[in-house]
Amino acid sequence: MSTKPAAAPRWRRKSTVVLGTVLLGAAAFGTTTQTWLDVVLPQAAVETPDIAVSGSDAATAVTAFAVVALAAALAASIAGKVARWVIAAVLLIAGVGITAASVSVIADPAQGAAGAVGKAIGVSNSAGAEITLTAMPYLAAAAGVLIALAAVWLAVAARTWAVSRRYAAQPATGAAVKEKSTQPPIDEIDSWDRLTKGEDPTNFR
Repeated sequence: MSTKPAAAPRWRRKSTVVLGTVLLGAAAFGTTTQTWLDVVLPQAAVETPDIAVSGSDAATAVTAFAVVALAAALAASIAGKVARWVIAAVLLIAGVGITAASVSVIADPAQGAAGAVGKAIGVSNSAGAEITLTAMPYLAAAAGVLIALAAVWLAVAARTWAVSRRYAAQPATGAAVKEKSTQPPIDEIDSWDRLTKGEDPTNFR
């Protein structure tokens, strides 16, 4: 009685790892489309004192690293053994980059709002402005940490993934090689005679 090999645990399956990492990258990118900073400028400085600063403006690096994480996660689904280690390293760098950029905005909101303030009043000095952080920078930082952990997850789980051999070249059999080597050479006259008879001169069989 034959027994089937035990299925890999769900957490080690390629589909689970890739989908989980893609969702984390998408989550990090999604935070950058939302408001990170609410800025209230002095009434005398600008006609519209309230400014909503999105994550893409407050921390441009988060957007870039999130896109890199998404691309790396998708590439892991078709990568070979060596490439998976490279992808894991890229994911680790992206996760650390997202976390560092998010924490930088959390630590210094004025610096994150400088660009938006500069567009509003002509100078990047936000003195006198009230800046309030939303939950988005914290969520982005958490997503960055999880992406870095996903890099380790990928490196561990990918060791058991099978490598696709669909496009591997098939070696020629001994009989085929022998048959090809025993075919008589065909000159131009023989080719012309076969062509006039309606035969394919390239068909040696």
